[in-house]
Amino acid sequence: MKKYILSSLAVLSAGVFTSCNDMLDTDPRVTELTQATFPGKPADVEALNAATYSIMNTMGGGDSDNQNIFFWWEVMSDNCYGSGGLQDNKVKSLHHLVEMSTSQYETPFILLYGGISRANNTIETIDNVPWTEAQKAQRNQLLGEAFFMRGLYTLWLTQLFGDVPLITSTTITPEMEEQVSAEDVIYPQLLSDFVSAKNLMGTDKGFGDGHANKYVAEAFIARAYMFWAGFYKKVGELASGSAPAVTLVEQEGCSGSLSQADVVAGLKEIVGSGSYKLLEDFRSLWQYSNSLLWDEAHDGKNHAYDFIADMKRENCFDQPGMGNGNPEELFQIQFMNASSWNIGGTYNAQRMYSNYISVFWGLRNGASNQNGDRNLTYPFNQGWGQGTPSCNIWDDWTDAETAGGYTDLRKKASLIDLDNELAQYTYEKDDCEESGYSVKKYAEVNLDAAGANNDTWWTMAEGYSSSSLGNSMQGDHFEDFYLMRYADVLLMLTELTGDAQYMNLVQKRAGVPETPYSLKAVQNERRWEFCFEGIRFNDMRRWSGIDSGEGSYAAKALQAQDGKLVVCLGQKGNKRPMHHMTSSWSSRYAATNGFLAKPQTQITLMNGKMTQNPGWDASDQTTQYKVLY
Repeated sequence: MKKYILSSLAVLSAGVFTSCNDMLDTDPRVTELTQATFPGKPADVEALNAATYSIMNTMGGGDSDNQNIFFWWEVMSDNCYGSGGLQDNKVKSLHHLVEMSTSQYETPFILLYGGISRANNTIETIDNVPWTEAQKAQRNQLLGEAFFMRGLYTLWLTQLFGDVPLITSTTITPEMEEQVSAEDVIYPQLLSDFVSAKNLMGTDKGFGDGHANKYVAEAFIARAYMFWAGFYKKVGELASGSAPAVTLVEQEGCSGSLSQADVVAGLKEIVGSGSYKLLEDFRSLWQYSNSLLWDEAHDGKNHAYDFIADMKRENCFDQPGMGNGNPEELFQIQFMNASSWNIGGTYNAQRMYSNYISVFWGLRNGASNQNGDRNLTYPFNQGWGQGTPSCNIWDDWTDAETAGGYTDLRKKASLIDLDNELAQYTYEKDDCEESGYSVKKYAEVNLDAAGANNDTWWTMAEGYSSSSLGNSMQGDHFEDFYLMRYADVLLMLTELTGDAQYMNLVQKRAGVPETPYSLKAVQNERRWEFCFEGIRFNDMRRWSGIDSGEGSYAAKALQAQDGKLVVCLGQKGNKRPMHHMTSSWSSRYAATNGFLAKPQTQITLMNGKMTQNPGWDASDQTTQYKVLY
């Protein structure tokens, strides 16, 4: 684990970048410097790349209900409800696939185009630096990272909004102002960016904490190709189906085509390299397994978190090789102690350097009006209580365990069972859609010594002095948010090839019997392994295929939430059945294909060159938020 703080993805020079409000005019060039003179040395290019990476900090921190798309995708899936308090309407609108305002989903739209523009700037100006032959590898690595980040931001953008303008230059041509087909134009380009990145970058994981490398690019080639093949080409089962090859765009590091066999070869290269491995204990990935909490469980005092008591101490989150920077982690958003209530610049996100998803998933405890009373929620602490895990994920998981005659470690390693783990937990009087479960993976954690001040356990980590935000509960969260783990590489390989040996490794760690390949087995393993990591919703979509209606995998899974009993308005003993606020989950999914509404402000700005997605006609009341509680 990195010894405290906690990120090389800091915006080393983001404060000197400016941009306009127009999403197609987010030019990140340095003030008073020109493209002809900057960058002038390798360190300048590193700064440009750091600013490109920093968009992830802005999305992963700050106000999660406004911009954290990974939180959004969990809430939009069958893993989570909207929940929270009566006033937390944005998260409820996401869960019901409706909108409160015509530009509700604008923030990530602007952020992602800003990141794309920053990457374009690096790609165009990198050779302003007089690179020597000895610096060629460094130049290629930095260029590969810029291609990778452009591809990544484009992937997220089109998964959110579908057909949008494709921006591949800082000079916007009339053609770039038109929205284009995601299936036929955007995916070939973003896959080409990933291929360029693969061929330009090296395999060194030590180039810089949190930076992409060749293996990261190969893993994301697979994720993007599988979504394109499943969602757009409707290849329901990749191991037996026939996914077409993609004709790639000619650019540095890229030419030719990309086939399913190429994707498989890239994943096998990652496995064969030995550069990554599954951690021995699944719990080692999550901050609640830190050694300070483990020591409390063994010191004979009042508090004991029994769930981690059987772990090996050397496998605790904050021990060498565990937690942040562990060898299972291919790519992630990193955080550091640099939050502020007054971060300036184009993307003012206040708490952007703190993993604020921990706050959104934190507990809302109402006992004696003591929100987050440490004695009632040990070792977890307070938060906003949004995105509550659904009854569905717990029930479906339990059914799978019962049918298979096993206990899956990951269930209780991923979810807090409030009634059995936190028996004194009560709800706030305005709580909505409470299932009886909470997210454990990214839960806020504190300790006996820190709990009196509602400090997080990070305040006791080596190197900590004080909170940059002046508020530990909101500012001191530095657990990496995983974007790609080695477990995903293994499960993608099984899904693409039908070879169960890779899936069996993931099952074995969880204590699940090794099973032969079936698509259903892969679907279950992906749901259990990656719950609350922002992956489930787009998996559901690619297993459904575009325009597959209310009978699709996703539509049926979402509709299965209907009628589940939830606690509303804090009345634990008075549960009520959950229903969709305007129509049904299946009809809303079928109408939208899982895409969000494009922000009307940007549609207006484009003067008819960008159109609204199907299923988002503002005059249709089924698209509009309705107060339920």
